[in-house]
Amino acid sequence: MSGETVATIHWRALDRDGEDKCRLARLDQGWMLVGHARFRDATGWAALDYVIRVGADWCTTSADITGDYGGDAVALRFARGEDGWTVNEALRPDLAGAEDVDLAFTPATNLMPLNRVPEVGRLETTSAWLRFPGPQVTPLTQAYTRERGGLVRYEAQETEFETHLSVDTHGFVTRYPGLWEADV
Repeated sequence: MSGETVATIHWRALDRDGEDKCRLARLDQGWMLVGHARFRDATGWAALDYVIRVGADWCTTSADITGDYGGDAVALRFARGEDGWTVNEALRPDLAGAEDVDLAFTPATNLMPLNRVPEVGRLETTSAWLRFPGPQVTPLTQAYTRERGGLVRYEAQETEFETHLSVDTHGFVTRYPGLWEADV
């Protein structure tokens, strides 16, 4: 992979056996995240690798997810172009307006919207939300609000989920209560 490494992070899952290792690299025209998630859920073991390309504006331009989930091969490619999002080259009009890809199996994809949240204020955004089993891809409306003590309030409209995220200086989540915690 090209690019200068800016940060690396290692998370451990709090709700199951699992971990995720991720690297953020600076590219000429933006950023790239490269990660390796390994975990066990009700379906069995998963080994999923991801590469996410991000523009200078911190909006996702493409994502590749490969590996194995519960014994099934996974090979997904998300791309955002002039006509909107495609998933494995199939146009997805339901994802119109999405600025990012949110991979439900890792906290890594919170990085992009977290880097767009103003120092004081709130960001509302939509992501193409990938979750398993399935895979299922649907829009997810999210809000991020900076609060005191370095916390960011996170809300997901479709699931009515709310929590407070701890975030480092690069925008990586360091504590996602009940789900993930970074090794420090």
